[in-house]
Amino acid sequence: MSVIQRIRDKAAWFVFGAIALSLIAFILQDAFSRKGGSSASNTTLGKVNGDIIDRNDFETKLAFYQEANGTPRDQLMGSLWDFMVENTVMNQAYKTLGIQFTSKELSDLLFGNTPPSWLQQAFTDPSTGMYNANAARDKFSQMKKNASDPSIAQLYTAYLEPTIEQGLRQKYQSLITGAIYVPKFVAEKANADNNALAKISYVSIPYGVISDSTITISDEEIAAYENKHPKQFKQKEETRQISYINFGASASKDDSANIYNQINLQKADFAAATDNKKFIAKSASELPYYDSYISKSQIQQPVKDSLFTLPAGAIYGPYIDAGNYVIAKMVGVKQLPDSVKVRHILLSTHQPQQNGSLIRVRDDSSAYKRLDSAVALIKSGANFDSVCAAYSEDPGSKDKGGVYDYFTTGKMVEEFNDFAFGAATGEKKIVKTSYGYHYIEILGQKGSEPAYKLAYLAKPIVASQETINAANSAATQFASANNDKAKFEAGAAKLNKQPVPAADIKANDNSIAAIGDNRQMVKWVFENSVGDVSAPFQVNESYYVAIITGVSKPGLMSAAYARPMVEPILKNEKKAKQIIASNIKGTTLDQIAAGAGRTVAVADSISFQSFIIPSIGNEPKVLGAAFNKQILSKVSAPIAGNTGVFVIRGENVYAAPSLGSNPEMIRSSLESQLKNQAGYRSLSALKESADIEDFRSTFY
Repeated sequence: MSVIQRIRDKAAWFVFGAIALSLIAFILQDAFSRKGGSSASNTTLGKVNGDIIDRNDFETKLAFYQEANGTPRDQLMGSLWDFMVENTVMNQAYKTLGIQFTSKELSDLLFGNTPPSWLQQAFTDPSTGMYNANAARDKFSQMKKNASDPSIAQLYTAYLEPTIEQGLRQKYQSLITGAIYVPKFVAEKANADNNALAKISYVSIPYGVISDSTITISDEEIAAYENKHPKQFKQKEETRQISYINFGASASKDDSANIYNQINLQKADFAAATDNKKFIAKSASELPYYDSYISKSQIQQPVKDSLFTLPAGAIYGPYIDAGNYVIAKMVGVKQLPDSVKVRHILLSTHQPQQNGSLIRVRDDSSAYKRLDSAVALIKSGANFDSVCAAYSEDPGSKDKGGVYDYFTTGKMVEEFNDFAFGAATGEKKIVKTSYGYHYIEILGQKGSEPAYKLAYLAKPIVASQETINAANSAATQFASANNDKAKFEAGAAKLNKQPVPAADIKANDNSIAAIGDNRQMVKWVFENSVGDVSAPFQVNESYYVAIITGVSKPGLMSAAYARPMVEPILKNEKKAKQIIASNIKGTTLDQIAAGAGRTVAVADSISFQSFIIPSIGNEPKVLGAAFNKQILSKVSAPIAGNTGVFVIRGENVYAAPSLGSNPEMIRSSLESQLKNQAGYRSLSALKESADIEDFRSTFY
């Protein structure tokens, strides 16, 4: 599932909650008039077979998906680009084939027997659990006057556009899958292959008997191999290679001591604090205050045994935990169940974002009133599961009747945790949390153990500005003094630093392997030339100085770039020739084994459908030869395999015992597999053959 699709799935209640059901005021015909975009060259982000992907359209969608789920912009950009390229390619295919999805078809889909899940969710009658198409149709009609509302664009982006796209895609898929047919004879052959087994005797001589150091491979040989296998080594876009050295700015001993002294000075104030939550927040603790109880078995602090003996109000520390200096304070202890089963209905006031923040999607009064309506239905006898499906906005439980099955302390937000573990089985209550209003019913509780409420004052052990400045200064001096390849390598050697290679860097990457996110560093790599040395780039607690070592243009890879992939193959080919010439002597397996200092081995129950041969491994050439009936009771020619040279003798080819098979069932299964593959393979083929121009790196 793509990032965009996941965001759509999670954004359902966000859109309806944040901008209300009035968004459904959309004139259906407008959905089709929205297709298309600007073609101004200064906003052209890319082209697909000449059709423009407009930057303004890209930015609009990017802003929507970022707001809908709080996903960082950099993480979305690549997924959104791929999504828009795919849609453009598919729309071109629809136009060529004359595939359309009319406003009547959209209306039938929205208000028919199988509406989209997002619309069904909004208009499910809680008393029956059934979709109310008339209510949905009436809402559309009532709100037509507001069709110019800018927020309608959000409805289109999130729901109507993908609904139309799905309808078009289904028609396209039907054309392809309708042409797929598996004849009976193919199914019979597949069935025979599935049941085929073989037994062989063999002698193997591994390539390891010849040292790699004795074999040399030239650039010309690598290029020749690439030319024989161009599809394996063809690059669609330019990539670059660098080497870099790292000047770390991690905390020094003095930095660590200073942070220890800082947190130690707060010890007395922390002990005296009466409002622990306020004190922790004011002190900017690295560990937020969890104002509830955690069972003994769930506490993972390295000094937990010492913490368990503290009386209420006592403190312990500072101690080190996960890169922080920590002082712990015992707030309280009580006996609680070790796990609890509940069911609940959530009406949200805030939506969690990927970055951990919350955004308001509904006011408290509206949320409480809607939840109160749901509770009233349950009390009047309505089925809890149906009401939950219609009302709850918790994606983790609404499709399971709101049930969370036996979880431990600390898994839920504080107020939820307090009620679930502090009340008795059977109790029900509306509970307010930072997410909204929950109607919680306790279904069961297990076990009993001590539970503790602890407050943690934590300060990260990080480099001081002085340490950071020293690392920056060292990196700057190095970059200035070592501004070509020879100096770069010599300078690194003087510092006992080994330059680290990084390859396959693309123009639109946001990060470089082993370094991390730094878009500006990637841009520098593509704006400069081979041999250029960068100024320092800061990533987290380190400064990196890089030198550009290579450029691989679109087309066949250079020999140097392809060498790590091709050289082992060509070395094995040369080793195979040497082994065959000098080690394969005789006409029987026993003679060949004796001459090579090996033994004759046996492999049985070799499956024609398997990639692995028992006791041999992944050797497809040997696997194929094992089923060659022409070598039954005969010695084969030497086989140059993946791991060595093999000589085999066919002992038997036979069928596994069969429990009976249904030819039609096998035929139908094969046909189904091919139809399932047709979708993504057809899209891959369209993208592969498309002329895609990508200008993103000039904008971002």
